[in-house]
Amino acid sequence: MCLFSYAITNYIILQKGKTMEELRKLALQRTANAVRHGIIDGVYNAGCGHPGGSLSIADILTYLYFEHMNVDPKNPADPKRDRFVLSKGHTAPALYSVLAHRGFFPVEELKTLRKTESRLQGHPDMKGTPGVDMTTGSLGLGISAACGMALSAKISNDPYRVYAILGDGESEEGQVWEAAMFAAHYKLDNLCAVLDWNGLQIDGPITEVMNPTPHDEKFRAFGWHVISIDAHDLDAIEAAFAEAKTVKGKPTVIIAKSIKGKGVSYMENKCEWHGQAPKEDLYQVAVADLNKIDEDLK
Repeated sequence: MCLFSYAITNYIILQKGKTMEELRKLALQRTANAVRHGIIDGVYNAGCGHPGGSLSIADILTYLYFEHMNVDPKNPADPKRDRFVLSKGHTAPALYSVLAHRGFFPVEELKTLRKTESRLQGHPDMKGTPGVDMTTGSLGLGISAACGMALSAKISNDPYRVYAILGDGESEEGQVWEAAMFAAHYKLDNLCAVLDWNGLQIDGPITEVMNPTPHDEKFRAFGWHVISIDAHDLDAIEAAFAEAKTVKGKPTVIIAKSIKGKGVSYMENKCEWHGQAPKEDLYQVAVADLNKIDEDLK
């Protein structure tokens, strides 16, 4: 169900001459940037966290939660809902931000990230946070859980689909490929994984730490349908998820070439921003960078 109208109402008077389709895309871009603001605010207030890989998946998460997936903030445990698993659980700030902006909990709560008694801990917790379908953190476990969810839907003949986002560094884990083999064996065409290929992990370029490429050839060899896109091109994102829905008899992986730290000038393509929070001066730079994007999208 399309959920962009609420965002458009604030801007439609200023956007005379634009088509509804242009307004829809503009609303998604603005929402993705709001998600990035939430990521930065959360990590800054926590004094720790993982901004780089959170910023790189903001566009894809925004599209999934605001356009594509069947979810309802008023009924987060609806058994008919689509499921989402953040397999690279350390990028929880991105998931929390999109959930907050989608209405699962107040946006102001993002500033409580990693605080004692907060619902927003350093990794997603399905028992404590509305909208979180799987507790994740240990790399490789999330995609495995997503496979189980997809198989359960097949066995029960339930219509929901399962989506998962993996890190490219995470693909160095052997369990990822066990899950890939499992998903193909059971023909889980209701499973769509996204590989966030920003090329960097905490210790440097993935090709230097433990080269897992070529991802596309490996997933094809394991029996998956493979789609490669620019992770920040909303048209490409939309087309990829639409294509995934048409695939029968095999799971789909979308290999999304992204920019680590996307939207914040000094974080982009810098592995040192994998797992640290900006201090006050750099926080202000990040806010200014994102505010500039907001201005450009008016």
